[in-house]
Amino acid sequence: MTAASFIRNIGRRTARLLAVALVAAATTFFLFELLPGSLADAILGEDARPEDIAKLEAELGLDRPVVERFGGWLWQAVQGDLGQSHITGEPVARAIVERLPVSIELMLLAQLVGLAIALPLGIWAGYREGTSVDRAISGGAFATLAIPHFVLGILLILVFAIWLRWLPATGFVPFSTDPIGNLRSMVLPTLTLALVEAPIYLRLLRSDLASTLREEFITVARAKGLSDRQILLQHALRPSSFSMLTVMGINIGHLIGGAVIIETLFALPGIGRLLIEGIIKRDYLVVQGLVLFISVAFVAVNMAVDAVYALIDPRLRHGRTH
Repeated sequence: MTAASFIRNIGRRTARLLAVALVAAATTFFLFELLPGSLADAILGEDARPEDIAKLEAELGLDRPVVERFGGWLWQAVQGDLGQSHITGEPVARAIVERLPVSIELMLLAQLVGLAIALPLGIWAGYREGTSVDRAISGGAFATLAIPHFVLGILLILVFAIWLRWLPATGFVPFSTDPIGNLRSMVLPTLTLALVEAPIYLRLLRSDLASTLREEFITVARAKGLSDRQILLQHALRPSSFSMLTVMGINIGHLIGGAVIIETLFALPGIGRLLIEGIIKRDYLVVQGLVLFISVAFVAVNMAVDAVYALIDPRLRHGRTH
């Protein structure tokens, strides 16, 4: 791949990122306008007088045309100012930054645990395709995948927090305060999210690995006398991981959706819980800021996944597919 084509590729992906972020922000903004009532009603309460509501709407700029308000907010967002919460008065950008480490920790731990579960089981099932081991692992993955996040979380709380009393049911301990306490508070949320993600990776890896093991180059490797371990880990695993890698990038949106549920269920102060609170309180500036941030993060992660693709597949680095 030449330098010029690389620059063009980066330019196209950056334009796509901006377009996705703009569409997501605009959709969220205008959907809020379709909801009954107004932010002034939510702040002042049901007993507020019409003149007080009109006064507050004028102070907040809610009496201006919706397109004008969106344009003003977007111009500020481009400059890094996501506004201030009308409910708490806290700057939205600061609220996101303060809660982001909790969500990042949850999603990273869930990805690591999910991969730690999926990789060995997926390799084993793919290697033993069609056997009772393969059927047992695949059946367990299907069964786990069918359980919603919140149901799985409640079951884990019931077993490990209430019956066995090994782990806390809710709450969060910052890592800087107590590293051990932090990990204990994150075990159940992480396991809940990981057990939903792992079956997806497992099924993809199992299917691709089983297909790769039927390729001619694997037959050649066996003819050279290589052990099964060498064939699986050195020759078959990398070409079998492309689909799983793609889904890991796309799955960021699924992880964020799961984090919204799990952070609420386990009382974790992350951006997922902040999003739920913003929706409930009609704090639309918080919701808009979060949607914009999540959209940009989602597209950026997928761009990073494409870059990793080029590292593990030499054909992409040299601009050819055959």
